Amino acid sequence: MAAAMAKLFESIGKLGLALAIGGGVVNSALFNVDAGHRAVIFDRFRGVQDDVVGEGTHFLIPWVQKPVIFDCRSRPRNVPVITGSKDLQNVNITLRILFRPVTNQLPRIFTSIGEDYDERVLPSITTEVLKAVVARFDAGELITQRELVSRQVSEDLTERASTFGLILDDVSLTHLTFGKEFTEAVEMKQVAQQEAERARFVVEKAEQQKQAAIISAEGDSQAALLIANSLMDAGDGLVELRKLEAAEDIAFQLSRSRNVTYLPSGQGTLLQLPQ
Repeated sequence: MAAAMAKLFESIGKLGLALAIGGGVVNSALFNVDAGHRAVIFDRFRGVQDDVVGEGTHFLIPWVQKPVIFDCRSRPRNVPVITGSKDLQNVNITLRILFRPVTNQLPRIFTSIGEDYDERVLPSITTEVLKAVVARFDAGELITQRELVSRQVSEDLTERASTFGLILDDVSLTHLTFGKEFTEAVEMKQVAQQEAERARFVVEKAEQQKQAAIISAEGDSQAALLIANSLMDAGDGLVELRKLEAAEDIAFQLSRSRNVTYLPSGQGTLLQLPQ
């Protein structure tokens, strides 16, 4: 009985060992490719395979084949570059790129560049394209024609990246500044323009005041001439008329005041004063 039990346990142990080995072999023969990813198979005897493996669970030959997983979704990358403009001004530019690999070119990318293709390709071609494009514009044009600069950079960089099997979904200039000397020169120019505008305003104001004084003097001269002509024609009659008009106006103003009392001349008026 004891021998039978020992034999049974030995059989169970062998079966469990076989199942464990079989499970390990099956597990090593399976690999998963997540959504948005692709796999390239490296064979120890035949090298990198030309077929690209899509999403899902797949089989391979254990210890002979190895899957290399690539992320094929769009990923952002910022590339800062310091370059010079057409008028030899230092320009600091940061370019934001959304990139992804061409799926059917993954075997070539893995063979010729490697898994870190973005680190090896994007900084170099971005610097090359930016320096070539920025050198066509002056510092002022980089500001006023920023959209044109961005479009030319996008077109040239997209064409350059396609030779490495990369697709650029978006290219945009996120940062654009100039050197300290150029910034100070711009500030001094703005101050000079403000001073020139202020001086022009002062000159125009003085000119307007001069014209007003001339017009006023001409008016006074014409008025004096008219008065002199009137005196010559009418004699003292014009003066008497102006006196009467002035007296009439004074009497009208005094009649409207409550604190003024008119006393006729030549008549006695009794004032009741307090004793």
